[in-house]
Amino acid sequence: MKKVISMLSAMALFCAVAFAQPQGNNPQNKGDWREKVRAAQVAFITQELDLTEAEAQSFWPVYNDVQKQRREAYATMQKAYMELLNGADGDDAAKLLNAYLDAKKASEAVESASVDRYKKVLPVQKVAKLLLAEEKFRHQQIGRLGQGGMPGGMPPQGAPGRGRNGGMPGGENAPTQPEA
Repeated sequence: MKKVISMLSAMALFCAVAFAQPQGNNPQNKGDWREKVRAAQVAFITQELDLTEAEAQSFWPVYNDVQKQRREAYATMQKAYMELLNGADGDDAAKLLNAYLDAKKASEAVESASVDRYKKVLPVQKVAKLLLAEEKFRHQQIGRLGQGGMPGGMPPQGAPGRGRNGGMPGGENAPTQPEA
């Protein structure tokens, strides 16, 4: 139990130090926000799951491998999507569409397989909590972005928390209909 508490303390300290670093315009800092988000995600999941020391030792290697597979599957799917987007009107449209759908199926297969892998190292209740914690963390990050907390200090499009147009539907910034 002491190891779990010391691990949590170390993660909290790491997160505090990582988030305290100045961003600036240094090109080396451009990818740092991803690492900060990943560190925050690890700390969040650790807190939400309340893992025992034995569970943590078997869970984190599996989780890290699944995350790697997710990133690879997503990158493949995005590449196929961009190729489809750029070639949908061409002669290769059917081939590009099939490649995109195959990449999407492969991404979904990674998600399905991950649950089975997690069940091998965690009780099913904690697997359920993990899925909920990942979604909760994702929503928190989306909320931070909507409030102007974008990575790298970039301002969001429109006013904070109000979407791309900077206003609410029907509000003062809503697009107007041409008069007939």
